[in-house]
Amino acid sequence: MKKLNIYFTAGIPQLEDTAEIIKLIQDSGADMIEIGMPYSDPVADGPVIQKAHELALKNGMTIEKLFAQLKTIKNELKIPLILMGYINPVLSFGFERFCKECSESGVSGLIIPDLPAIEFERNYHSILKKYNLNFTFLITPETSDERILYLDSLSSGFLYAVSSSSTTGNQNADLKNEDYFSRLSSLALKNPVMIGFGIKTKQDFENVTQKADGGIIGTAFVDILLNNRDWKNKAIDFIHSMKA
Repeated sequence: MKKLNIYFTAGIPQLEDTAEIIKLIQDSGADMIEIGMPYSDPVADGPVIQKAHELALKNGMTIEKLFAQLKTIKNELKIPLILMGYINPVLSFGFERFCKECSESGVSGLIIPDLPAIEFERNYHSILKKYNLNFTFLITPETSDERILYLDSLSSGFLYAVSSSSTTGNQNADLKNEDYFSRLSSLALKNPVMIGFGIKTKQDFENVTQKADGGIIGTAFVDILLNNRDWKNKAIDFIHSMKA
């Protein structure tokens, strides 16, 4: 069975909804959860997730608040919980302090797209190992085989294969990029490959997981949280439809 990773931004639709959404995603059958830490300049994200970041910040979501919320449900977690965000807020919080809080809050891994691999290797890898946290790097169709193997060697948990060189939720994401996906499946990678950016439907999910270990769905799920008063039932139905 291919793995389904559901992303949402912490602090939406309301500030205190985060824990309930985590439990909803888990109970609906997803295999892992990716939580976006709101940031004022989310450069890798499209308009839907940018809107989610803006709303979450307006609601008062902070890294401190997120950790407090996660600690209330850490003993109920049965699937991996990953935090995704940008390096500036993490450094402002304090990198080692951040990792310590992750380890005490049920977080199993991090994705920080704007942390350069060389900086990770020099300054942060040992801290992550100290707190038993995985770290996932992103690759794109333009990433060379040599670079993919290097980033795979640094990653743990999984390798995040961006479907196309664009922002999240891009309407023109190439989910049938045979050359790219075949290239990935032919490499001797140590990590499972999860494909993200642009997956919106069950058919999209099936397309990308023919040559990968799983798919990551963010924008389509966040859109449900932002635009439906009955978001709970719609979110459950959406995840069930993906896993059916």
